[in-house]
Amino acid sequence: MQQALQAFPTMRPVSVWQWSPWGLLLCLLCSSCLGSPSPSTDPEKRAGSQGLRFRLAGFPRKPYEGRVEIQRAGEWGTICDDDFTLQAAHVLCRELGFTEATGWTHSAKYGPGTGRIWLDNLSCSGTEQSVTECASRGWGNSDCTHDEDAGVICKDQRLPGFSDSNVIEARVRLKSGAHPGEGRVEVLKASTWGTVCDRKWDLHAASVVCRELGFGSAREALSGARMGQGMGAIHLSEVRCSGQELSLWKCPHKNITAEDCSHSQDAGVRCNLPYTGAETRIRLSGGRSQHEGRVEVQIGGPGPLRWGLICGDDWGTLEAMVACRQLGLGYANHGLQETWYWDSGNITEVVMSGVRCTGTELSLDQCAHHGTHTTCKRTGTRFTAGVICSETASDLLLHSALVQETAYIEDRPLHMLYCAAEENCLASSARSANWPYGHRRLLRFSSQIHNLGRADFRPKAGRHSWVWHECHGHYHSMDIFTHYDILTPNGTKVAEGHKASFCLEDTECQEDVSKRYECANFGEQGITVGCWDLYRHDIDCQWIDITDVKPGNYILQIVINPNFEVAESDFTNNAMKCNCKYDGHRIWVHNCHIGDAFSEEANRRFERYPGQTSNQII
Repeated sequence: MQQALQAFPTMRPVSVWQWSPWGLLLCLLCSSCLGSPSPSTDPEKRAGSQGLRFRLAGFPRKPYEGRVEIQRAGEWGTICDDDFTLQAAHVLCRELGFTEATGWTHSAKYGPGTGRIWLDNLSCSGTEQSVTECASRGWGNSDCTHDEDAGVICKDQRLPGFSDSNVIEARVRLKSGAHPGEGRVEVLKASTWGTVCDRKWDLHAASVVCRELGFGSAREALSGARMGQGMGAIHLSEVRCSGQELSLWKCPHKNITAEDCSHSQDAGVRCNLPYTGAETRIRLSGGRSQHEGRVEVQIGGPGPLRWGLICGDDWGTLEAMVACRQLGLGYANHGLQETWYWDSGNITEVVMSGVRCTGTELSLDQCAHHGTHTTCKRTGTRFTAGVICSETASDLLLHSALVQETAYIEDRPLHMLYCAAEENCLASSARSANWPYGHRRLLRFSSQIHNLGRADFRPKAGRHSWVWHECHGHYHSMDIFTHYDILTPNGTKVAEGHKASFCLEDTECQEDVSKRYECANFGEQGITVGCWDLYRHDIDCQWIDITDVKPGNYILQIVINPNFEVAESDFTNNAMKCNCKYDGHRIWVHNCHIGDAFSEEANRRFERYPGQTSNQII
């Protein structure tokens, strides 16, 4: 496949329409393409690749990386990795609206594409204003397969001149799916993510979503919130697609009103995915059912392929999530570090250690690990990794508006805080205070935690291991259930609090749901699907001790289930952030939102927020 490049024709520049995926697909639209490594800040002065469109596709990935795809003459295609270099990646990243490339990938790391392979033996110096100026074998002339599709990793920084007006916020995504390529459909509108009502939802519309995300056509169009209920806006209803549209927003649809639809009607999809064979390289042994057991993985070299075990050190929920996903068994209920009660048969060799996953990977070999030289603190097969998988999982979400509505400051006397101090709910400086005289300044607020998943949220530990706290007179089923933090705009923590699960119960439920969990009389703890647990602002430890915080502009951050002790279908929505201004006497809390509710650009604006110069919040 390696050919002499001198004989290849140089492509003539044409203009460009650009777009690339957000989340799974960030769509960009640009009327001009880009210049040299130091491009002009005036978009109109840039030369470009007119008539071409560019996007990033594939999975798993971040918004600034992926398989490079080019649309030419109305047909999408890929680039072969033969002779591909960082210089070519620089040119392509600029075509996509990024300042430069930080790396590139080969052998279809983001999955094989479909359709034409437009370019092969692409050779760029890195200074070209357009990929059309690079040498190649010519358009559509390739002897590659899609297993050789090239990808790029761009620097997460936009070129000057790319403003919000260049962005098509149509960056569809899937949430809460048990398997890759499935989930609740969410679309971006006015920088905010929202769901789609299932009225008239069909395979044609679902296929548009799947292709927009870089998958194949849809296998199934799901209705009735089968992938869990969303929270917040419902952006679209009665979507009617022919199946050929490039975006769901191009389909005729009805703009939603409050009485039109509810989140119990959220639409979802299951997409057809390319076959990767990842499930053939992992298996479970010794369990009581096919959904549990000791994890065994297949590795190669040196010598023939062989099966082995995974060291249990640091193995947790995130790693178990990836293993269950690779097995095709859905979500992880538990990640186990000891599996002595599951017989390993004749497999005793530990072939993988130091596994650390983010939870989004498709297979364990995509997670960080020690490589060929394994290291285990605890040796023996009893300390190897295991999983218990499930087709359903809980999904906790904080009611962000309630935090904003209920936040206030209280100066609480020390003589009323002995129990709170015993449970470490005060800042460390409280230990040196002149007890029982003086006071602590507390930022109080209510938190209402909803379970929008498809399984009840239950504490990891059973009742036999709950801890009784005499001072408050209740059991703790989880030592750390929520983290509360005050951060500077650059992310430095200046105050913190935490909340144990004093009483994990169903405070209220939706109309058609009955309460199942109540803490009274040593009852079972948990949050039922469709119910929520309310921690009022006036109970102990429902605060952050800000006694030592100086006046200024800050970010209030709340994270539920911060240590991933209990499995959920989606951890990306467990954090909530607010802007806040503290003048030394009063505090203003505003712009509260779930961490993944905004577009990437809107989140950047939030992080760069300079704060209020007065108490007038616009």
